[in-house]
Amino acid sequence: MEFHLSDNAEIDSLLNHILNDISTFVHKQDKQIHELNMIGRALSAENNLNRLLPMILSHAKEYTNADGGTVYLMSKDEKFLEFSVVETTSLEIYMGAGIHEIEWPPLPLYKEDGSKNYEMVAVKCALDGGVINIDDVYETEKYNFEGTKRFDKGTGYRSKSMLVIPMKNYEDEIIGVCQLINKIDPKTNEVISFSKHDLDTLASLASQAAIAITNAQLIRDLKLLLESFIDSIATAIDAKSPYTGGHVRKVAKIAMIIVNAINRSTKGKYKDIFYDEDQLNEMKISALMHDIGKITTPEYVVDKSTKLETIFDRIELIKVRYEVLKRDAKIAFLEKKSALLEAGKSDSIAVLEDAYNEEIALYNEEMAFLEESNIGGEFMSDDKIERLKSIAKRSYIQNEKIHHLLDSNALENLSIRKGTLTEAERQIINNHAQVSLDMLNKLPFPKKLSRVPEIAGAHHEKLNGTGYPRGLNASQLSLEARILALADIFEALTASDRPYKDAKKLSEAMQIIESMVKDGELDADLVTFFASEHLNLKYAKKALRKEQIDL
Repeated sequence: MEFHLSDNAEIDSLLNHILNDISTFVHKQDKQIHELNMIGRALSAENNLNRLLPMILSHAKEYTNADGGTVYLMSKDEKFLEFSVVETTSLEIYMGAGIHEIEWPPLPLYKEDGSKNYEMVAVKCALDGGVINIDDVYETEKYNFEGTKRFDKGTGYRSKSMLVIPMKNYEDEIIGVCQLINKIDPKTNEVISFSKHDLDTLASLASQAAIAITNAQLIRDLKLLLESFIDSIATAIDAKSPYTGGHVRKVAKIAMIIVNAINRSTKGKYKDIFYDEDQLNEMKISALMHDIGKITTPEYVVDKSTKLETIFDRIELIKVRYEVLKRDAKIAFLEKKSALLEAGKSDSIAVLEDAYNEEIALYNEEMAFLEESNIGGEFMSDDKIERLKSIAKRSYIQNEKIHHLLDSNALENLSIRKGTLTEAERQIINNHAQVSLDMLNKLPFPKKLSRVPEIAGAHHEKLNGTGYPRGLNASQLSLEARILALADIFEALTASDRPYKDAKKLSEAMQIIESMVKDGELDADLVTFFASEHLNLKYAKKALRKEQIDL
């Protein structure tokens, strides 16, 4: 299309040339914007990093006409840049992305003294988040290109121009770096410098790439988390307690009541603390997973309601043994009575009957004592334990063999001073905290959930260092861990669905919690906040029985 803008043909020609150049430029810009949008959609649709990363580098090289390039990704601990994809077209080098493993060591972001490693150009880009454009890597002394020069020497390549740009996610965090090398002039086939236009194009592409990489990493991490979680619980699912599920949900509810109250607090110790949505989610997940280790604890230990309970309550066996004693006593009584009648000594039968009745009464009284001892409701005094030892010596006959009424294991269990657990069983119960910590530490939590193991694994720790499994002290326990510990204890004290204990009233539960504060086990400020804000009552009205609410 030509325009006649004046009477001067030369001016018209010049103007038409300029207009054509502008038209061509606009057309190229529209085409490039369209192509970038198409690339953005393609990148967003790809969730496999092994396919996504080469795609990113390929488009970056194509748009800038670069001969080679590297995509680095930030390591999980944010201490290294890891080689992900390396390509050099002229050398036919294509490495990484699950095809040819890259054996080069990652680039450290920090030196041994902790200072930033500004000697490496990709690291400088990752640390500062700025674009770096170098005309000739052999002519600059700002960066250490010894690795590049060794590569050139070994391959006969000549690295020259370089463009390095950071890839930032939606939270403006550096997740990686795209580094291009040797821009080729399509007319002369010579290596030239990267232009401002190349920089702008690559910046747009890097932004789209970062979003796609972040999405792919998130999907990958969540998938790994789910798979690892399922793998962790698969071997122990049969040992799960029917009461654990209810407990963890209630603990999570109490913990969230506390953290939400802290968010609303405008005065006092917690007025400057605020949990955002991600932190609230992290707290909730920590609470829901704090007892995950109990799935490996035998159910008869977790739910041991009586001292003699294993898979079943062995008090029933002892009842049978007493019935055997009664049967033998009756047989002996009838035999002696028959002998007295044959001997004409009927006047002695009354004495025999009294002795028999006393023996049966003793058996009944001992059985009642054993049943009461089995419950574990009262503290076992020394005289009661001595009586147990005496009863244990009693014997009965079964299959023509003599057996003790109580074996050593039954005597040990019935002699438990308080509660229903032996020391060995208590250690099994306590071990669930270490198992929980071990299982959670094996799960690849995303960054936003990275503190779940620390919070969940410390719910049985105490400020004075006497807790378990690690014996942490106040300086080592975060506020979130203290919140979870309080929630766990409060729920356990007030729970009405445990087969091995009675539920405490609200006042009794708070008295026990306050005594734990005095002993240096729980956080005094947190307990005060819990009570003064009536958070205990808020939970009680929703979860406890009416007769328990006495505050």
